[in-house]
Amino acid sequence: MAHAIAVEKGSGDFPAKLTGQVFLCCIVAAFGGFMFGYDIGISGGVTSMDDFLKKFFPTVYVKKHEAKEDNYCKYDNEYLQLFTSSLYLAAMVCSLIASKCCRRFGRKPTMQFASLFFLIGAVLNAAAMNLGMLIAGRICLGAGVGFGNQAVPLFISEIAPPKYRGALNCSFQLLITFGILIANLINYGTSRMVGYGWRISLGGAAVPALILGFGSLLIHETPTSLIERGKKDEGLAALKKIRGLENVEREYDEIVRATEMANKIKHPFRNLMKRSSRPQLVCGTLLALFQQFTGMNVIMFYAPVLFQTVGFGANASLLSAVITGCVNAVSTVVTILFADSFGRRFLLVEGAIQMLAGQCVAGGILAVHLQSTNAIPEKYAHILVIVVCVFVAGFAWSWGPLGWLIPSEIFPLETRTAGFFFAVSTNMICTFIIAQAFLTMMCHMKSATFFFFAVWIVVMMCFTIFFLPETKGIPIDEMNERAWKKHWYWKKYCIEEDEQKKSGDQADEDRSVISQ
Repeated sequence: MAHAIAVEKGSGDFPAKLTGQVFLCCIVAAFGGFMFGYDIGISGGVTSMDDFLKKFFPTVYVKKHEAKEDNYCKYDNEYLQLFTSSLYLAAMVCSLIASKCCRRFGRKPTMQFASLFFLIGAVLNAAAMNLGMLIAGRICLGAGVGFGNQAVPLFISEIAPPKYRGALNCSFQLLITFGILIANLINYGTSRMVGYGWRISLGGAAVPALILGFGSLLIHETPTSLIERGKKDEGLAALKKIRGLENVEREYDEIVRATEMANKIKHPFRNLMKRSSRPQLVCGTLLALFQQFTGMNVIMFYAPVLFQTVGFGANASLLSAVITGCVNAVSTVVTILFADSFGRRFLLVEGAIQMLAGQCVAGGILAVHLQSTNAIPEKYAHILVIVVCVFVAGFAWSWGPLGWLIPSEIFPLETRTAGFFFAVSTNMICTFIIAQAFLTMMCHMKSATFFFFAVWIVVMMCFTIFFLPETKGIPIDEMNERAWKKHWYWKKYCIEEDEQKKSGDQADEDRSVISQ
C-alpha cells in the first residue's frame, strides 16, 4: 500500500498515488461515522427493551403491553422521543463550534474533540440512574456527533486524490452502516441480559470513540488545513507524503492560491450569504435536508419498534433490524465501487426511484393489513421486511453516502467550513425533527406516514435531475470552474461574480493610473 495503487491522469487533474497513508487517514477518520452509526442503531433497539422502558419510561412500558392499545400508538411518548432526538439538537449547536474549530485549529484536533465528547456521553449513558443523567449523556454524544460529522467528511475530501474522492469519502457512510449493524447485533445479544443489557448497549459507544481518539494520533492533518493556517512547509511535506510523489507543485500552488483567497475572507459566514455563493449553499443544504426526509433514519432509529408494531415479537424485531443493518452495510459498498465511475447524479436518481417504490409498497401493506388493534398477517409482515430491505439498499448506495460526500466537495475553500456547517446543521435539525416527531406521526397519520416521505422523494429526485451538477473526478479547488460555471442554471451566478471581480480590478487599475 505504501507504493502506488493507481495514478490519476487527465487534463486539469493533479498527479497522485492512492498511498497507504491516504488509506489509513481515511479509515481512521471514518470511525467518526462509526460513532454516529452506532448511536443510530443502538437507540432504536434500547428503546424497545422492557428493562430500559421500566426504568426510564414506565408509562410507555405499560402501553406497550396493553393488548388493546392502538398498534400505531404504543410508543408515542414525547420523552422517549426526546431520548433519541436530544442528541441531534446538541449536534446541530456543536457543529457551529466545530466549523470554527476546523478553521482555526484544523480538522484533526476537531476529530479528537469529537472522540472525547462521545466517550463522556457513553460513560454517562451506561451509568445513568435517572432520566436527567440519561439525557445529559445524549447531549454529550450529540456534541461528539456534531464535531465528528463536521470534521470527518471535510478531512477525507481534502486528503483524497480527486479520482478516488468519491470512494474514499463514502468510507464515512460505510462506517456509519457498520456502526448501525454492530449496534443491532449488540442489541440482539443484550436484550437477553435481564436488568442491565441496555447499559452494555449504551456503554459500547465508548469503543469507536477510543478508536477514533487513539487512531487520530497516527494520521496527518490535511495539507489544505496546514497551509490555510500559515504552515506552508508542513503542508508541502504532508502533501508529498500523502500523494507519494515529490512532484506536487501544481497541486500545492493551487492550494496556496485557494488559501490566499480564503484568508482574505474574514467573515466566511457573511461571504456565504452573497449571491455568488448561492449555488453551493442551496445544493449543499438541500441535499442534507433531503437525506433525512427520505425516511431512512426513521427505519434505522425505530426499526425494532416498527417491526414490533406490525406484529413481530421483541427478539424477532431486533433480528429484523439486524437484517436491515446487513443490507445497509453491504449496499454502501456499491457507492464505493461506482460513485467515481457512474457519477453522483445517476446514483441519486436510481436510489430515489428505488426508495419511492419501497415507501409506497410499505405504506400500502400497512394501510390494507394493519388496523388499530389487529395483528398483520405473517405473510405480509415478511413481505414488509423485504420491502424495507429494498428501500434501505436504495438509500445505502445513493442518498446515504452522497448526502455527505457532495456537500463536503462543492464549496470553495473560503467558505468550505462555513458552508459545510450549514449542511451538517441542516442534517442534524432535520434528524431532530424526524426523531422527535415520528412516533407521534405514526400514531396520528398511521400508514400515511410512508406516503408523506414518498412525496419528499419525488421532490428530491426532480431537484437532482434539474439542479445538481455532476462533481465526480473534479479537483476540489477547481469545482467552481468545472462544475458550477458549466451548469445551465447556476452558471449565471458565477458569471455575475466574474463580472464584479473584473469591475473591481478595473476600478483598482484606474485609481492606480490616476494616482500616478
